[in-house]
Amino acid sequence: MEERKIIHVDMDAFFAAVEQRDKPELRGIPLAVGFDGDRGVVSTASYEARRFGVHSAQSIQVAKRLCPQLTIVLPDFHRYKAVSEQVRSIFLDYTDQIEPISIDEAFLDVTHNKKGIPLAVDIAEDIRRRIREELHLTASAGVSYNKFLAKIASDYRKPDGLCVIHPDKAVEFISQLRVEKFWGVGPKTAARMHSMGIFTGEQLRRVSKQHLVTVFGKVGTVYYDFARGIDPRPVETDYVRKSVGCEQTFMQDISLRSAVVVELYHTVLELEGRLKRAEFRGKTLTLKVKYADFAQITRSLTADKNLKTKADILPLAKKLLAEVDYSASHPIRLIGLSVSNPHTEDDLVRHPEWIEGCLPFED
Repeated sequence: MEERKIIHVDMDAFFAAVEQRDKPELRGIPLAVGFDGDRGVVSTASYEARRFGVHSAQSIQVAKRLCPQLTIVLPDFHRYKAVSEQVRSIFLDYTDQIEPISIDEAFLDVTHNKKGIPLAVDIAEDIRRRIREELHLTASAGVSYNKFLAKIASDYRKPDGLCVIHPDKAVEFISQLRVEKFWGVGPKTAARMHSMGIFTGEQLRRVSKQHLVTVFGKVGTVYYDFARGIDPRPVETDYVRKSVGCEQTFMQDISLRSAVVVELYHTVLELEGRLKRAEFRGKTLTLKVKYADFAQITRSLTADKNLKTKADILPLAKKLLAEVDYSASHPIRLIGLSVSNPHTEDDLVRHPEWIEGCLPFED
């Protein structure tokens, strides 16, 4: 079987970099993209800001304490999406096998590329050069024989770096890798692994598949394979949307029933609009509630028909809300609603276009 050639390209501090490129007065200074308010969250931080400990998903208030001279700008998604499309057009000069992960990163399968370039590293370097020369931005890239290793490699020498993990060196590379760096291992999973004495890829590789599945469920098989450099997943050119949702964080916590119902109504209207724009149909409604102390709950129910309009969604949303406890001493910080579970296979919406990102105003 022919060895695959996979590239992962990740734009460096994308939103902040676009702002600094287009606004000279922002260059070279600590910058964060986000909403400058009590509930604001950093979406992207420039590398000048990161030196102070500012990072994405961090509270704006915390970021400002870490870096008092921090400049904060509101996002411009139309501009970011336009630049993202320009990046994609560069990718398309080399391959049609593109899997967007977000607005600022993607996998490319260049095993059979349009230019007939034999080495994937040369393609990655050429893509980075064109992004730098044509768009005046920088990108980091990772090259390997599967998605897991290409993703790890792109993170290894950021920013503006290129890393190749050769098949002959993969197991050695993974052996010294901290488990926190494994794709799909979050803080809770890492802590669980640490409690088992697993801190590196080499230690993870010593654990049997059966034991990993017992502890972590089906994903244990994935960890077992990753520790051995195995990842058979193809680069998926079609994005299959499985849900559509929206949420809002309130400027002040709410606990009055009348206020909660009003906000729920507004969220239903927003969801209705998103369902229409996405041409998505599903039959399961999920309510997400986050409290002032950041505790979070979800409630779901499944209807016997597709949920498309306010008339379909609002009664169910109210029914779910009735199952949620809140009070003046336990107020609500955020409400979210989503529709999932397409009624039939035909209801899955396939999106080959570049995925539009969203700003995480909630951490």
